[in-house]
Amino acid sequence: MKIAVYGKGGIGKSTTSCNISVALAKRGKKVLQIGCDPKHDSTFTLTGILIPTIIDTLQEKDYHYEDVWPEDVIYKGYGGVDCVEAGGPPAGAGCGGYVVGETVKLLKELNAFDEYDVILFDVLGDVVCGGFASPLNYADYCLIVTDNGFDALFASNRIAASVREKARTHQLRLAGLIGNRTAKRDLIDKYVEAVPIPVLEILPLIEDIRVSRVKGKTLFEMAEKDASLTYICDYYLNIADQILARPEGVVPKDVPDRDLFSLLSDFYLNPNQNQTTKQNIKPEESLDLIMV
Repeated sequence: MKIAVYGKGGIGKSTTSCNISVALAKRGKKVLQIGCDPKHDSTFTLTGILIPTIIDTLQEKDYHYEDVWPEDVIYKGYGGVDCVEAGGPPAGAGCGGYVVGETVKLLKELNAFDEYDVILFDVLGDVVCGGFASPLNYADYCLIVTDNGFDALFASNRIAASVREKARTHQLRLAGLIGNRTAKRDLIDKYVEAVPIPVLEILPLIEDIRVSRVKGKTLFEMAEKDASLTYICDYYLNIADQILARPEGVVPKDVPDRDLFSLLSDFYLNPNQNQTTKQNIKPEESLDLIMV
């Protein structure tokens, strides 16, 4: 199973990805996480260091792919999760998306993809250009990390559009949204009413999630010394269980940009009208809107 994780820049994709990878490993799966970001820090909380990138290794080998071995590019992380960082070109030069493609090419030549139950691509940023949309060419599912804010949901909508476009020619589905560190979910619910997408989990506004990134440790590793954090791990285990159940997923119907602006701003500009609309929806209809 191949999973691509997207979301607004800085929303917590890498922290979420690392904890999901460990949760999948806890369920007995052999997992490879591929960081698809030029700043090559996706797997930091799994390894505790910035591991050498694919580009670093290829440069050392003068781009002779035949001289690269799995141990040159795959590093063991916490919980037995294997880690790869694609890396990227210098800032302002080259195409990071091209590097992602070269990473996949190399791993295929090493037969690495055949060794894992789950491969998770952690992809940068919120503007999904053609290059950085390339992991969607290989993925079975896309996961979108968001919060309850306008900017994150606007990015989610752009990513949903990319999934819809890729699904025309690939066996790709959007598995659902993950709300990361959010105290409320009213805008998320408003969005999924307009664009029916499953919500896999909403992680509360927990400071330890942010702290784990600073410490370079997953929540699972931190919970080994602090049992009070165990309940946070259950959120990620729940996401892992839903993924392993191979959900049907959806091909999303994104909202045009201007309509999305109106939809989300109207939620706050006309709260009484929205409350009346909400009261007029029967409970079973509301559930259908969220779960379709």
